[in-house]
Amino acid sequence: MHPTARFMLSHPAHFISLGFGSGLSPWAPGTMGTLLAWLLYPLIRTPLSEFVFLALLASLFAAGILAAERTGRALGVPDHGGIVWDEMVATWLVLVFAPKTLLWQAVAVALFRFFDIVKPPPVRWADRALKGGFGVMLDDLIAAGYTLLALAVLVAAFRP
Repeated sequence: MHPTARFMLSHPAHFISLGFGSGLSPWAPGTMGTLLAWLLYPLIRTPLSEFVFLALLASLFAAGILAAERTGRALGVPDHGGIVWDEMVATWLVLVFAPKTLLWQAVAVALFRFFDIVKPPPVRWADRALKGGFGVMLDDLIAAGYTLLALAVLVAAFRP
């Protein structure tokens, strides 16, 4: 077994933080985690009401704080690039509010990746100033907020 796979399986926090393995991608792990989240979204969203799903997301956010903290400490890098749970939870949040068509979901995912990579203020501030699991999770939550604002503007502009 590859050492990184062994690490990922050595503790449930690592398995979660590393996005079920998507964070181990040698290129663009954040994008891989986002794409996996998009793929998993219909499976986890469909059976739940919106209220229950939002409560689940809050729980997954809290679990992400703990998991990212533990994995970051184990790797010696607080916000290691392989930690992608933050992208996954933020993607699920964005998809809850995106129009339900594949095109609008693709726009929402692309916008999220843009804001997560570019890190406009205060995303950049949260990324740099807040350390540990909370900081890892929060900057993506703020990027999701930017995404939802931009998405609302686009939807309003393109709806008759």
